[in-house]
Amino acid sequence: MASSQYYIRHQHETYFLTMTVVDWVDVFTRNDYKIILVDSMRFCQGKKGLILFGWCLMSNHLHLLAAAQPEHALCDIVRDFKKFTSKKIVATIHEIPESRREWMLHRFDFTGKYRSNVENY
Repeated sequence: MASSQYYIRHQHETYFLTMTVVDWVDVFTRNDYKIILVDSMRFCQGKKGLILFGWCLMSNHLHLLAAAQPEHALCDIVRDFKKFTSKKIVATIHEIPESRREWMLHRFDFTGKYRSNVENY
């Protein structure tokens, strides 16, 4: 379970957020996965009320300077963003030629087994 110090307590304030890939797997070295993430952020901006002031994508983590529009909650946006993006990336790992497929899926599966909030991977 996540520590309470990492909860978004004030839903309409601006936050510096860091989201990491489990086991620090270098997922975002491939353009296919970068595009998924950027498309997901754009969707959240257009449809879910995400306000982005800045972001930086690294090979295994993402930094955001973000807030939510008044009628939305930042914690809901982040939850939906992470859930959709991770599922889409895992589906894409299965679909495209990926030399690291077995290793990546094993890392995601192994780590997910020990987290109560993870259903698949």
